[in-house]
Amino acid sequence: MNIVLSHSRPVRAVRSFALVCALAILLSGCQSIGADGIVASSAPPEISGPAASAIAGDMVSRLAEQIGPGKATVALKTDTSAFGQALEAALKGWGYAVVTDQKTDSGTRVVPLVYVILAVEGQVLARLSTNTVELGRAYSVTASGATPASALSLMRRG
Repeated sequence: MNIVLSHSRPVRAVRSFALVCALAILLSGCQSIGADGIVASSAPPEISGPAASAIAGDMVSRLAEQIGPGKATVALKTDTSAFGQALEAALKGWGYAVVTDQKTDSGTRVVPLVYVILAVEGQVLARLSTNTVELGRAYSVTASGATPASALSLMRRG
């Protein structure tokens, strides 16, 4: 009897648990939003446009559940990566005003947003961070898109 261990249910469960643990470590990492606003975001250039759009769309919909759809202006560092452009488009699609380097009115609620996208063991770990909430999730990525591979990780601050 030949059993392929890479496809067995216990091995997949351990692998999923390891990815969730890696995501938790990622979320508790050192990069955060400083007192002066936004830090640099990062995404690997090899993520395809459709995968970046799928991840950005899912993460922004989850962000909207936490901060309210279209209720704030989002401050985002300019980025030419596929994910940076997809994130900006998804934010605008949910009704958020997006500013990059512009100043806003003093009465405008501005939410600084930072993202990190990491490729880990054939999956992608995505994190969105604001001053009050961090969201993270692992995704299985193909050339034609991406699907969630883990539950959403949510951390609230203060």
